Amino acid sequence: MVSLWRCVGVLAVGLAASPIHAQAPEHKPYKPVEVTLPAASADKSLEAFRKQLAAIIQRKDRAALARLVAAKEFFWEGDFGGMFDAKKSGFDNLNAALRLGDADGRGWSMLSVLAAEPTLGPTNEHPNARCAPAQPDYEDADLEALTDATNTDVVDWRYPRANGLQVRNAAAADGVVIETLGSYLVRVFGAADRNGWMRVATPGGKTGFVAPGSLLSPLADRLCFGKDASGWRIIGYVGAGD
Repeated sequence: MVSLWRCVGVLAVGLAASPIHAQAPEHKPYKPVEVTLPAASADKSLEAFRKQLAAIIQRKDRAALARLVAAKEFFWEGDFGGMFDAKKSGFDNLNAALRLGDADGRGWSMLSVLAAEPTLGPTNEHPNARCAPAQPDYEDADLEALTDATNTDVVDWRYPRANGLQVRNAAAADGVVIETLGSYLVRVFGAADRNGWMRVATPGGKTGFVAPGSLLSPLADRLCFGKDASGWRIIGYVGAGD
């Protein structure tokens, strides 16, 4: 899959692009690609660690964060900018990956979302790592056929956090429900609006809106955790789409 550096919007609701209320392209019904949704983590010790991490992120405490990042053997997958430096500490590389020094605070916001993400799953290259969000399970060949049939790319598709996601006729909680989605990939149009609502195309050919945070991208960035004798640590970062 194509890998790009993503901001918080990809993980939560989508990349910043054209306004959501712009005219959506015409679309035809499509055959949905089913996904097996990942489960939430049930590890209590990891949850305690992530609560500690969340408090540090809220304070933007760089020194405290550095103590929770593996000093050595930190990995960074999807580093297409070539910024990973094996000679530097894990924190220095995480800092570069998330751009924590940017004045807009986007990196800290991204880290906050990743730390709070409930799902957790493995990564093929690092068997001891557990990464959030966990990736859904679907057939790559089915996705390729879907993108070919709809003249789209993988960046145009999301999956729901839970089965039964409601699609409404307006970007508001009181909008009329026009369809309920199952556990399958859903086409999206552009970015979410400023409140997080995203325009989608349903398999049946309807266009509507889904609630903020209800969709995830298969290309989402992932924060990876590992456990050693001293407890849990952040041990890696996977760039979007890798």
